[in-house]
Amino acid sequence: MGGTVLAGEYRVRVIQDSPALPGTLRWAVWLLVGEAAAVALVAAYLVYEDLTGTANDMVVALMVTLFAAAGAAALFLLARALGNRRAGARGPAIVLQLMLLPIGYFMIQGGLAWAGVPIIVIAVAVGTLLVTPSSTKALGLG
Repeated sequence: MGGTVLAGEYRVRVIQDSPALPGTLRWAVWLLVGEAAAVALVAAYLVYEDLTGTANDMVVALMVTLFAAAGAAALFLLARALGNRRAGARGPAIVLQLMLLPIGYFMIQGGLAWAGVPIIVIAVAVGTLLVTPSSTKALGLG
């Protein structure tokens, strides 16, 4: 049952019952939320550094901080949209995961394998979960 019904003086929107998210899409959403939380922590650390550290160029420091905050917001919004079965969020989510691959690679090359390897593994996992047949079907793309 979908649409709106009158309830006294108010209109109440009735949402159509839908089956639960398949496991693959649910895991992808949770991993995206985890990524958003991790990037938000990085952004919070950058804010702390902006306030307490000495920067050579404050404009560049603030732009890096804003970029991190925007990335966290984008990951969170995409996770929420995918959790609500918005098919249009799948493409941008996959693009963000593809962008994480070179970041992880260069972290490994720079001696930060402890951070680079998990970034690559999670990015590949989320991308794979988003293109599985069950996720595709749940998003109405199949």
